Amino acid sequence: MMRGADRWAVAVRRPDDDIWLEAHPVRQIAGRRRWLKLPMIRGCYALVDSLAIGMKALGISAERSMPDDEEEMSSGAVGVTMTLALLVFIGIFIFLPSAGTKGLDALIGNVMGDGVWFHIVESIVRVAIFLAYLWSISLMADIRRVFQYHGAEHMTIHAWEHDEVLEPENVERYSPLHVRCGTNFLILVMLLAIVVYTAGGLLVPPPEGITWYWAVVYHVVLRIVLLPVVAGLAYEGLRIGARYDNVVVRGIMKPGLWLQLITTKQPEPDQIEVAIRAFEAVVPAQERVGRVPTTLDSPVTLARHSLDVDLESADLRLDPVPDTSSDAEVADATVEPAEPSEAEAGGTGDR
Repeated sequence: MMRGADRWAVAVRRPDDDIWLEAHPVRQIAGRRRWLKLPMIRGCYALVDSLAIGMKALGISAERSMPDDEEEMSSGAVGVTMTLALLVFIGIFIFLPSAGTKGLDALIGNVMGDGVWFHIVESIVRVAIFLAYLWSISLMADIRRVFQYHGAEHMTIHAWEHDEVLEPENVERYSPLHVRCGTNFLILVMLLAIVVYTAGGLLVPPPEGITWYWAVVYHVVLRIVLLPVVAGLAYEGLRIGARYDNVVVRGIMKPGLWLQLITTKQPEPDQIEVAIRAFEAVVPAQERVGRVPTTLDSPVTLARHSLDVDLESADLRLDPVPDTSSDAEVADATVEPAEPSEAEAGGTGDR
């Protein structure tokens, strides 16, 4: 999946080996509501918007990568899945570190209480769980393939930024790591949470005399409330990283690049082809002049509800099956010109 200034696109390798492609407009709500561009608030909005697009792209990928005879997930089933995913996130990355740290404190004689050391240890436990989770799922074959596509996205962007023609042999020379990646946002959230949650816990400590399990509930609620603050600070950090290039900024961005050693893998040529097609769908045709690939031979099927896409080198065909879903209205949407997202300063980004 690639995201540009005014549209995002997803390309999927289907079981019959063609590539499914669709492009959708980026919502211009922030352009109409100036307060959404205020510092900190813009970070929260960007997080929610990126999550919404990411979930939609994952749904498209899951649907189109299945054989035609398999039943598609209903919108209700997708909603239930997303709700369960949110609950699992809260349970693993918010409740478990708090409860685990409280349990550890009870074993060593309640020496941490609800002071600084409790928040620091809990944050370290959270980061450890997060890293262990990513590493463990990276061992799964299906997730490894997802991470290969993630690497293909980054390599394609690198090649574009170095004025290469987007051929797989040119793209595969570049690193699968990229500084403007959502993974950087995740690790910044984890690291900034140490500071924000510690400060919040000290400024607003739990009421005295409550039992340890109510203290855990209190800390969980406080962390959920402070999550927008953490997200806003992380977004501002990414803006600084995209705007400046010096030793300090490179140091701040380094943990995100290290994390990408887990979340990106070296892709196969056919995966790079899919990434190139998604990238072409978000870059205006006039900007691709002289850099159009000529060796990509997989046919491309464009969704009926997609925005118009011009691929000079592709055997592009329109999906013959009418789309009766509510998303079919997207085809008639008008894409308003927009400045590139500040989180993507310097080029097109993936999410």
